[in-house]
Formats: sequence, structure tokens, C-alpha cells
Amino acid sequence: MRLSQGRETVFAVIMRTHGHFTAEDIVKACRGKASKVSRATVYRSLQELLEAGIVRVTAFGEKHNHFEHTYDERLHHHAQCVRCHGFIEFPDLDEDERYRPLLEKEGFKVLGHEMHFYGICKKCRKKG
Repeated sequence: MRLSQGRETVFAVIMRTHGHFTAEDIVKACRGKASKVSRATVYRSLQELLEAGIVRVTAFGEKHNHFEHTYDERLHHHAQCVRCHGFIEFPDLDEDERYRPLLEKEGFKVLGHEMHFYGICKKCRKKG
């Protein structure tokens, strides 16, 4: 992968972003930089970073994806409240280690996995 100024800017913005972000969040953040980074560069870079394991993706049940970088992050999953749309993170219990060998045996290259639980959080349950 050639390291262009645009890709370098996208990478720097992503690594400074903590928590979840969308591709459009990165597009907006890159527009504030001195160099012009196209929307296509952001989307292509995200796909390349996903394949390299630097970011992971989740949809949170929405039409668009959310990303988070994997640097200095412990593997985790999400539980989302269907009322307030807030979420909590909970630790991965080595599911990847259990299923990856089965999938790779079938010739499937695993880029990552996610597990979501949906329900009603404690705060919303108290509201009634």
C-alpha cells in the first residue's frame, strides 16, 4: 500500500479518535486539515485498515457502519439499548479463538467478528 498524504492524514485522524466513529466522522475531521482528503480516500483507507486489522467495524443495527481502532484496545462486544440507543461494552470471551479455526478450515479469511445484544438498559427500565 502506497502511503500518500491523504492516507497518512486519515490514519492520523483515526488514531486520535477514541471510541466509535463513522466514515463520515473521519471525512469531516479530515476536511479541517490543511490537505484535501477526498471522501473516496477515506472510504478506501478504512477498507484497507479494516483488512490490515487496524480498525474493526460494527453496524450497531444501523444502515451505516461504525468503526473503532484496535490499537491499545481489548477485544470487546456491545449491548445496545433499543430505547435510548446507548450501549455498553463487555469483554470478548475468546469466541474468535473458538470459531476462527473452523472457518479457516473452510477457506474463509476472518477479518474480525462481533457480537451484539439488544435490550433495555437499567436507566430506561427505571423510567418505565
